[in-house]
Amino acid sequence: MEGGAQQSSLWEPPEQEGGPAERDGGEGPPELRRSQPLFIHGSSRQPPQEEPRASSLPSIPNPFPELCSPSNSPILSSPALGQGPPREGTAHVVKVFGEDGACRSLEASAGTTARQLCETLVRRTRALHDHSWALVELHQHLALERCLEDHESVLEVQSSWAPGADSRFVFRKNFAKYELFKSSTLLFPEVMVSSCLEANKSMAHSELIQNFLNSGSCPEVQGFLHLREAGRKVWKRFHFSLRRSGLYYSTKGTSKDPRHLQYFADLTESNIYYVTQGKKLYGTPTEFGFCIKPHKVRSGAKGLKLLCSEDEQSRSCWMAAFRLFKYGMQLYRNYQQAQARLSQPPWIGPTPLRSASDNALVAMDFSGCTGRVIENPNEVLSVALEEAQAWRKKTTHRYSLPAACHSSPLSAVIHRTQPWFHGRISREDTQQLIGRQGLVDGVFLVRESQRNPKGFVLSLCHLQRIKHYLILPSEEEGRLYFTMDDGQTRFADLIQLVEFHQINRGILPCKLRHYCTCVAL
Repeated sequence: MEGGAQQSSLWEPPEQEGGPAERDGGEGPPELRRSQPLFIHGSSRQPPQEEPRASSLPSIPNPFPELCSPSNSPILSSPALGQGPPREGTAHVVKVFGEDGACRSLEASAGTTARQLCETLVRRTRALHDHSWALVELHQHLALERCLEDHESVLEVQSSWAPGADSRFVFRKNFAKYELFKSSTLLFPEVMVSSCLEANKSMAHSELIQNFLNSGSCPEVQGFLHLREAGRKVWKRFHFSLRRSGLYYSTKGTSKDPRHLQYFADLTESNIYYVTQGKKLYGTPTEFGFCIKPHKVRSGAKGLKLLCSEDEQSRSCWMAAFRLFKYGMQLYRNYQQAQARLSQPPWIGPTPLRSASDNALVAMDFSGCTGRVIENPNEVLSVALEEAQAWRKKTTHRYSLPAACHSSPLSAVIHRTQPWFHGRISREDTQQLIGRQGLVDGVFLVRESQRNPKGFVLSLCHLQRIKHYLILPSEEEGRLYFTMDDGQTRFADLIQLVEFHQINRGILPCKLRHYCTCVAL
């Protein structure tokens, strides 16, 4: 209604003959007759537009101005339809999908970043706020996906899609997003940065990598990669080197002679994608494929530069190096801002989004005889998290338990209320889910066993590999317990088992750090 009201207020009917100026006898502009010539300023060749005629009917605001003004319509001018980059001051529709295929439409301005959109979705889905939520750009027809950086403009990315292409944004976890600043020595093995180590013999490997990260630069990375020849389905193995000037490969073994180095790609004008179905669509030698997609390539596989590494560690190293090469210090600033957001409550931020009614609310403690106002922000946050967890357990347990389990003890079904429990999913789906959310040490989920109808499986990622541990229930003196080591360590329920291994490693290779979860949009 606002748009219509503005249009009606800006429109003024032309004064007719015998208007107020003539009737009152006041001084005004000379009378303009139709037979007199008009002086046209400038050299515009546009035909004169017919003035709207005055009507005796009252002006009614247009309730749907966007249907009459396609230039201001968030639907007709959407960059997804190939209308060019978004304009400032206009709102556009962005569709975001969840991992379950559900979709939610959001309005975004031209300056909306991926981090701002993720924070909006976290609030609306009431998910646990952390920096691992990410917006993923997915091209299903090409089997390509990449995680948008926090500072990237969502509408600029959407405007680069071809009209009618099967491309979308997916909202999900990505625990490996800032892993290069946490486990840099593991992400950049010595064999792939050997040239930098030789040039800086006085520095240790960890110190060298940390210096590069602190300065926002990328070390020279080298290693063997499989390259798909243009226009053919043949893959050949070359020795690649990533330098400040770009990506090169040697036509003669591992030679670094300029005569043997062939320039391959300019990463500043390209984006790096994971290849999810490389063997099926592109015939990759291994499952660890990735792709360099220039900005000028809008649709189709033509123009894509497909590469394939030997293992996941090598691919992760190349992908991290490409990100550092392209974004530099901006990537480290994104990480620092994400860490700063974790140290403060979600509602205390640079851009508060609470309404006036929310600002009038205060936190209260009714545990004693009389209520008191909680003034400490840290205490407010802890109380809110405790109440949210208790509410989730109570309501989810009430509505999600199957009818056949009412006669069972609570310990046998209480795990169904937890976000890390994924029910009856297969081993293959489990590995794909953990792989999509990041192959980081400690990423886990619990699922029902397919081979043992009464057992469960703890799937855990360690050293970029996924391992599966069988959990078996047992009864002793009428009491049910769960174990992973033939009864040496017993737990009353699966929640106790998970919480124990989040603090103690036990028989596992590492502690449980991050649980895989899927939110419903």
